[in-house]
Amino acid sequence: MTDGRDTVAGMPPDTAPVRPDEGFDVAALDAYVRPRLPRAEGPLEIAQFPAGHSNLTYLLRYGGDEYVMRRPPLGPLVPKAHDMTREHCVLDALWPVFPPAPRPFLLCEDAGVIGAPFYVMERRRGVVIRHELPPAWAEDVAVRRTLSEALVDVMVALHAVAFRSVGLGDLGRPEGFMQRQVTGWAERWERARDREVPAIAALAAWLGERVPPLRDATLVHSDLKLDNVMFDARDPARVETVLDWELCTTGDPLADLGTLLAYWTSESDPYARGGQPLQVSELPGFYTRDQIVERYAARTGRDVSRIAYYEVFARYKTAVVVQQIYIRWKRGQTRDERFGLMAPRVEALARAALDLAERSGC
Repeated sequence: MTDGRDTVAGMPPDTAPVRPDEGFDVAALDAYVRPRLPRAEGPLEIAQFPAGHSNLTYLLRYGGDEYVMRRPPLGPLVPKAHDMTREHCVLDALWPVFPPAPRPFLLCEDAGVIGAPFYVMERRRGVVIRHELPPAWAEDVAVRRTLSEALVDVMVALHAVAFRSVGLGDLGRPEGFMQRQVTGWAERWERARDREVPAIAALAAWLGERVPPLRDATLVHSDLKLDNVMFDARDPARVETVLDWELCTTGDPLADLGTLLAYWTSESDPYARGGQPLQVSELPGFYTRDQIVERYAARTGRDVSRIAYYEVFARYKTAVVVQQIYIRWKRGQTRDERFGLMAPRVEALARAALDLAERSGC
């Protein structure tokens, strides 16, 4: 058995050797995927994409052909989360009609192969913007506006997909979507809680008392933000790929817009950052949150008058997600030391969300 931890010469710079506790039987993986991929010649080489905090993502290379594998994180999982079958199903239906969705090639539901279900999809290449802009775009203020517009526009395009006609009518239950979201994330908090955070309880009550009615139903990515898209390196107006489809469902499209706003800080931001360092979206030229809302409203015709509610919910949800990540480390389910530093962010995010709620007038 080999566990994929050796450094592989010539692997792309966005990858790293597989973390010690996140390896698997490479021979078993190879035996399963090789006959099921369109091209798989030569020895299998493995590397890991280290940036994520949820599902584990790996690069599989066969000679000149590269693929991406996704599997759940280690340890006990949140119910209904990290569902590889669901994620594969979404992409399999979407890629023919929504070009930023990568094409999946295979799904393995047999946990005996590598220790968990997984799927393999095509490898896309482009620019993922996290903490800084690439050198070619760094000094171009106009590019920042272009990136902002492209991000909003890809959300608009996703929300325009006729999800029932592509076989995703049973993906979720749009009616009662936001009520279930508020209730469900409160339950997730209780399962991950290791201390009292008064702002979390206050937010759950505030959200539960103000749930907006559903006006129309669309696909909802649930984590559509700047570092979950990949831009075309030659054309910043084009989104090459939307990443991380594990939470995709059907429901209220404004939940996606609220998520984008919750992660997006502006140059003259009136709200706390929730313990986050300076964000790239604060550079001059990037859209403000108000401009994001205005462009989305203009392109969709949707009523966005209660968008603050959705942003508060997204900030609340993010605080719970950070707690889930932290508790996995605290319980010894992962040795990724990044996760052990996350506890203070929960309180900071919750306070920022509560501050926004109190300012919103909702």
